Amino acid sequence: MLQVNGSKNQSLSVNLNEPLSLQPHHSGTTSMKVKLFGKIPFKTVKVNVMPDLRVIPGGQTIGVKVKSAGILVVGHHQVLSDNGAKKSPGEEAGLRLGDLIVKIDGKSINEVRKIADLVEQAGNAHRPLAITYKRNGTYAETQLNPVMDAQEHNWRLGLYIRDSAAGVGTLTFYAPEQGVYGALGHVITDMDTQTPIEVGEGQILQSNVSSINKSQNGDPGEKRANFVKDSKVLGNIERNTPFGIFGKMHENPNHSYSDKSIPVSFAEEVKEGPAQILTVVNGQRVERFDIEISHVTKQPAPATKGMVIKITDKRLLDKTGGIVQGMSGSPIIQNGKLVGAVTHVFVNDPSSGYGCFIEWMLQDAGVLMKSNESKTENKPSATGTAA
Repeated sequence: MLQVNGSKNQSLSVNLNEPLSLQPHHSGTTSMKVKLFGKIPFKTVKVNVMPDLRVIPGGQTIGVKVKSAGILVVGHHQVLSDNGAKKSPGEEAGLRLGDLIVKIDGKSINEVRKIADLVEQAGNAHRPLAITYKRNGTYAETQLNPVMDAQEHNWRLGLYIRDSAAGVGTLTFYAPEQGVYGALGHVITDMDTQTPIEVGEGQILQSNVSSINKSQNGDPGEKRANFVKDSKVLGNIERNTPFGIFGKMHENPNHSYSDKSIPVSFAEEVKEGPAQILTVVNGQRVERFDIEISHVTKQPAPATKGMVIKITDKRLLDKTGGIVQGMSGSPIIQNGKLVGAVTHVFVNDPSSGYGCFIEWMLQDAGVLMKSNESKTENKPSATGTAA
C-alpha cells in the first residue's frame, strides 16, 4: 500500500508485491522507503515530485509604470537661508538616499505633488514636520524643519524625491490557469539610489520597439521603445522581487510568438547546450533566436544568475550586438520547454550574459509553492548590468 502524509518531505512505505502509483500535487522531494513484502528495509531513493505545469511564453516588449509605496529620497541639496548659511534640512534630519518616506505628520503619503502644501504649512507655522520613513525594512521617525530658500522664497526640505518610475522590459510568461504573469527576471531599482523600488501600484502596457542602440564591449546597448498610443493595460504590478515583476493578467497579450502553452523545466533539468530566446527587435513582432547555455549553476534554493548564456544567432548579433537593456525577461526555451529568462548582459562581452531559472519566477508569481529553504545568492563571475 502507498500512504502519503501530505507534507513536503513525505515518508512513503511501498509494498513491492503491489502496484505503485504516485500523484504529485506540488514541487518537492519525496523520501521513499522500499520494503520487501512490507517488512525488511531494502533501499531509500529520492523521487522528484513536480507538477505538470504549462505556461504561455512571452517575448513581447512591455512598458512598465511603477508607483512606489511612498516618497523615495534620491538625493540631498543645499538650501540658502536668509542668514546666508547653506544646509540640507533633510540631511540634518538624518534622512539618507534610499529611504522611503511613508507618512508626514501622521498622514500616509505617496505623491510628490502633495508635499508642497504640507511643507508650506509647517514652514509658516515654524514647526517641524513629523516624518515616518522606512529603511532596510525597518520603520523610524524623525523631525524635519523646513528652511526658507532666500533665492526662491519657498520653504524647502533640501531633498530630491521621487514617487514613480517608468521603463521597458520583456514579458517572460503568462499562466492562464492562475491569471498571472512574470516579467524582467530581475528587480526594478531606482536609477539614482540603486535600491529596489517598493511597489505601491503599477501597470504593464503594450510597447513598440522603435530602434536598437547596439551593444559594444564596455558599452551595453538598449532597446529604444515607446508606449503604444492608447495602449491597452496588460496587467497590474503587485510585486517587485529579485526575480522580476509579477501581477495579474487576464488574457494573453497580442503579438505573441505562439498562443500555445509549453511545459516548464525545473532548475535541475536545465543542461548546457543549445537553446533559444524569444524577444522583439523591431516593432512588436516576437522572434526566436538561437543561443547557447554555456554554464549552469546548481541551485537547490532560489538565487539569481542561474545560468550563463551566449547569443549565437548571427541575425541577432548583427541587429543588437548581443544582449541589450530592455531584453531582460526574454524567455529562454530548451528542448521545447521554458527554462528561464535573460537577466543581465556582460559589460565586457555583450554577446553573453546571465539568465535566471524559471522555477524561481514561478514561485514569486504564486504558480509554484515556495520552498521553506532560505534564499542564497551566488556571486557573479563577471561584470554585468541588468538587460
